[in-house]
Amino acid sequence: MAVHGSSDILIDELFETTHRLRLFVEARLREKGASVARLRALRMLARAEEPLRMRDLSEMTGVAARTTTSLVDSLERDGLVERVRHPEDRRAFLVRLTDEGVTCHREAEEIDRLALAEATAALDADDRARLRDLLALIREATA
Repeated sequence: MAVHGSSDILIDELFETTHRLRLFVEARLREKGASVARLRALRMLARAEEPLRMRDLSEMTGVAARTTTSLVDSLERDGLVERVRHPEDRRAFLVRLTDEGVTCHREAEEIDRLALAEATAALDADDRARLRDLLALIREATA
């Protein structure tokens, strides 16, 4: 049962479900030395057509610049990303995946996919479609 943190039990249950999903995936990723935060950063870098500025990576992942810097430092220490000079601004650096980072990203995505498939296995195609429709209504109302 969700903790009552709002005036609407539905919203409390939505937050609780999201929180539990994150913990569920996080546990699976941690078994392989990864995390949701690392996966999100790797995902954004993998999807980018060119290396990203730290500021862009921060905005894309929705975390503070300081947190992004710490995360990139960790990924760089592990050989998953590298900083390269910005071609037009010699003071700036861009971040890109290394070959090892590409491999790590693929493996983490598969862990994520399997964990989420397990977590949502009780939902059939109609359930999934209805839930997506309902969530879309909430997003539209809050846009």
